[in-house]
Amino acid sequence: MYVLDSSAFINEYHTTEQTATIPLVREELEDESAYRYDAMEGSGMHIHIPTDETIDTVKRAARELGDLEELSRTDVRLIATTFELDGTLVTDDYAMQNVAEKLNVAVEVIAREGISEQRRWTFQCQGCGREFDERLDRCEICGSELTRKNPT
Repeated sequence: MYVLDSSAFINEYHTTEQTATIPLVREELEDESAYRYDAMEGSGMHIHIPTDETIDTVKRAARELGDLEELSRTDVRLIATTFELDGTLVTDDYAMQNVAEKLNVAVEVIAREGISEQRRWTFQCQGCGREFDERLDRCEICGSELTRKNPT
């Protein structure tokens, strides 16, 4: 089962395998890509709603990696759907790929290269330079904003 992100509809992804997605993807689409979604739904694409428990599992994994703030509500639910259906996530989104890899969810990319390694992001204070393992609203030391830093 291939679980399709909005980029699959935008980039006219084709497969002979069974497909699935979630209703929130339809809300992200416009014009021809929305028609592709409707056509695939009409021809048997499975529409899935993941459980709250699986959504929480995905959020925990994303938080551990520092990707939670990068993922939309739709992204989290797509990963959860793929996890529940034991499918392959079809996306070009790097944060989604990173979290999927942590959860041992297979990924197929469409228009870009996939990730080459899983990353656990850190966050650095723009004022004092202190690094944190999780995203905070402000630095606990000096109160400056934090930015996501690529781990070395």
